[in-house]
Amino acid sequence: MVSLDSTLIIQIINFLILIWALNTVLYKPIRRILSQRNEKITGLEKNIDQSENDAIEKDLALKSGIKQARENGLREKEALESDGRAEEMKIIEKINEKARADLAEIRARIAQEAEEARLSLLKEVDGFAEDISRRILGRAV
Repeated sequence: MVSLDSTLIIQIINFLILIWALNTVLYKPIRRILSQRNEKITGLEKNIDQSENDAIEKDLALKSGIKQARENGLREKEALESDGRAEEMKIIEKINEKARADLAEIRARIAQEAEEARLSLLKEVDGFAEDISRRILGRAV
């Protein structure tokens, strides 16, 4: 049979002290670290989205530039038929090369930024995991 004496009050006080100590030492720092990591990931995702949107806008601008150059080439072709044909091909080829080079550069830059963000996050994840496991186990893993 369970007897209700002063040891019950001592056990309740011990339990409350344990909860307070665990919250102060373990739970709050872990929650803070997770919150910081979440904020950083959110910021990086916003940067990636912004870079992708910029790339789409630049792609549209390049397409409209190509369209404009073709129209100019057609007008020159009508005015100077033989010379215009050769000049039109040169202009279109230069614009296409520039558009391809710019697009390839933009895509490469976006891929590099995404890879850097991924590697940065991977490096931090290992550190966080090791720190959390060290705190939980009380020793190095």
